[in-house]
Amino acid sequence: MRNTIVSLISIILGLVAGGILMLFIGSNPIEGYSYLLQGALKNLERIGNTLATATPLIFTGLSVAFAFRTGLFNIGASGQMLVGGLAATAVALTFDLSRPILLLVMVLAGLVAGALWAFIPGLLKAKFNVHEVVSTIMMNWIAYWTIYYIVPGYFKGEFLETESKKLAESDTLRTPFLTEMFDGSYINLGLFLAVIAVIIIAFIIEKTTLGFELKAVGFNRFAAEYAGMKVNRNIILSMLISGALAGVGGVALYTGNASSIQIGILPAQGYDGIAVALLGANHPVGVFFAAVLFGILYSGTGFMNAMTEIPPELANTIIAIIIYFAATSVMIERLLNKFKAKKSNKEDKSGPVVEKGDS
Repeated sequence: MRNTIVSLISIILGLVAGGILMLFIGSNPIEGYSYLLQGALKNLERIGNTLATATPLIFTGLSVAFAFRTGLFNIGASGQMLVGGLAATAVALTFDLSRPILLLVMVLAGLVAGALWAFIPGLLKAKFNVHEVVSTIMMNWIAYWTIYYIVPGYFKGEFLETESKKLAESDTLRTPFLTEMFDGSYINLGLFLAVIAVIIIAFIIEKTTLGFELKAVGFNRFAAEYAGMKVNRNIILSMLISGALAGVGGVALYTGNASSIQIGILPAQGYDGIAVALLGANHPVGVFFAAVLFGILYSGTGFMNAMTEIPPELANTIIAIIIYFAATSVMIERLLNKFKAKKSNKEDKSGPVVEKGDS
């Protein structure tokens, strides 16, 4: 409950700061936020696009949050997304399978590719105590240059060398009933996969022995080892699951929101996942709603910019401020504790006075 309050306070403070910035540039904050919400939620098409924008963020937020629970900092979600998206794209362009089987194989390929990409940092951390921040960042750039070589070399597009061949509509996560339901938006089956992932990760963390051990390792690695837990195994397993989530996020991004994979771009969703995890207090359900909030901010920015003179970069500024307050949650908690202490003191003073003789 306390984490939820801190996250809500962070959001409110971020929005207030964004409103102040709008005033500084001579714009009306109420009008600005009104257009931002309209851009994200005005009609079914915009709602669908907002949910599609949030989908990869759910996966990367879960990825980072899961690693956090084991005391690990996975900065490599962008690279894991890239290899996951490449694996799914390669499957779609190579194999001629029935649609249900093809989509299943694509998702599994992305999952395995992301897990294997995170396995190396996990192994280095467990066996040689190499800091995962360094190793995952390095793996991001290895993924970047791997895609840079493989896509033009083996899956080059018909007109551009900087992107892969376009996937047929039937080979993507888009499906007619969702497209029609949301008036032609690019919402896709990735959203359902994200909801399933939220449920599974919440179950693992809260209801299983594995989840208990992973949290124990995160709280105190040495105490967990003293208690007989296999710390190194849990570190590697945590990174595998974290990478798998990011890999499926790459599948949702490159074969759901898009229909090709481009070279020379490291997906920002991987880094945004860190912010989503922080705002969601590293809880799967919190991550889901934080990702939806980010989806609203990103989707509504273009419309806000088109209808006013407010620059689109303001949305990124608001997100940065929100994350700043979420990251400094200790400060907010201290303020809440002081408020609670003052309230209890007032209640004690207003209570009945006990005479010395009563004891």
